[in-house]
Amino acid sequence: MTYAVVFSDVDETVIRTKSMFRFLEFYLAHRGEPAGTYERLVGEIRRGADSGVPRHEINRRYYRFYAGEEADRLAAVGRDWFAHESERGLFVPETRRALDAHAAAGEPIVLVSGSFFACLDPIAEETGATWAIGTRPVIRRGRLTGEVLVPMIGAAKGRVAHVAAAVRGADLAECAAYGDHISDLDLLGAVGHPVVVGADPGLNAHADQAGWRRLPIGDGEAELRELETI
Repeated sequence: MTYAVVFSDVDETVIRTKSMFRFLEFYLAHRGEPAGTYERLVGEIRRGADSGVPRHEINRRYYRFYAGEEADRLAAVGRDWFAHESERGLFVPETRRALDAHAAAGEPIVLVSGSFFACLDPIAEETGATWAIGTRPVIRRGRLTGEVLVPMIGAAKGRVAHVAAAVRGADLAECAAYGDHISDLDLLGAVGHPVVVGADPGLNAHADQAGWRRLPIGDGEAELRELETI
């Protein structure tokens, strides 16, 4: 079957890592920050999550770490980060093979993620994705303000599927989507051919009930989730 559009989450679906956190660690080291800076900032995120701060607000807090940073510099660091991660085996092989097959069939691929351009642009280029739609930082005079327009979390991913399909004149019933976490439910539920990647208990329980396709991934191919906040 040929799909009108193929949507996919990114972190722990297409790649093995939480891109935002791995990039933050790389970026801070590139900037010459002490080793403890990363742990301090991630600790702030973790405490917010543990206290019940909603995922979309946690996503906003993350981007405040980049207030004042030049967008072009972040994009350049993102390319270096991608090269570094690729040497370590960045992609989930099972999903990468599936996306390669979609690309070879000429099916447009749309990446949808709470991450941002520094991480997503090189991943999109490597996978041949048509679009990469992530959380969009507000940029003024070439610098990030620390604020974002809409966190690309949860229901926002489902809305992207509707908009992207409409722009391309595609029927969502003829589209596919890949996701690994219960927060991808809105994206997966928007299409006619959802694929659940990995072993998230909540999402797999839903998949079993709904009769969705599952794509198991090999042991050790995806990192343990260090944070379930974004």
